[in-house]
Amino acid sequence: MQIFKKGIILAGGLGTRLYPATKVISKQLLPVYDKPMIYYSMANLIRLGIKMINIISDPVNILKYKKLLGDGKEFKIKISYTTQFKPNGIAQSIILSKKFIKNDNCILLLGDNIFFGGNFDTQLFKAAGQKVSSIFVKNVLKPNKYGVLKFINKEKYKIIEKPKKKISNYAVTGLYFYTKEVSKFVKKIKLSKRGELEITDLNNLFLENSLMKVRFLDKNCSWFDAGTYSDMLLASNKVFNLTNKKRKTLSDLHYLSKKIK
Repeated sequence: MQIFKKGIILAGGLGTRLYPATKVISKQLLPVYDKPMIYYSMANLIRLGIKMINIISDPVNILKYKKLLGDGKEFKIKISYTTQFKPNGIAQSIILSKKFIKNDNCILLLGDNIFFGGNFDTQLFKAAGQKVSSIFVKNVLKPNKYGVLKFINKEKYKIIEKPKKKISNYAVTGLYFYTKEVSKFVKKIKLSKRGELEITDLNNLFLENSLMKVRFLDKNCSWFDAGTYSDMLLASNKVFNLTNKKRKTLSDLHYLSKKIK
């Protein structure tokens, strides 16, 4: 029995770090080497056997996603679309996808997050095969730009959003596996000081109730939060180098699914 049947890709946001390009197009439609950025997120869901994907974007760009991806028949899946009229935090995507999720488990993936290599495949399929919510964390040089994992004890964690002081080197990436409790928990979180429904608050509810597994990506796993020109360039160069190697491995090139062309 497939535990996670539905996937959500958040492809909204203002993309201010990629101005002026994002004044006319969603950042997740910009190319990373030879494919639109969103293709990498889609390929990860498709290879997990996800047949139903909901894409969330703003009123202007959602029409472009529909033109690019259609109803999903080309990829042998079903794609639905949800309009986000105002970006109010990542956790808002769960509320917007209420009718899509219903009472099922789901995977939420940020459309500008790209993963490959190292133990990513192992951790990805472990998460998909266990009936538990999961987050993926990575040891990075500048974790304070993200939600940071705080170690309370061996099996207890908390996430601190963009802390001013050093908590740890482990940043929480933009890939989340949620069991059906997510629909109940998201109703409990309130707007933060910056007026958003924070994904950190939602994840902390799962952690407090011991309903979430923390999965550690190793140093050989590449993670790109491709929201800046420099990160997009690094990601494009990495993909270019991998695709032009004579020896291609599934772990390095999993996102280059034949279904995504």
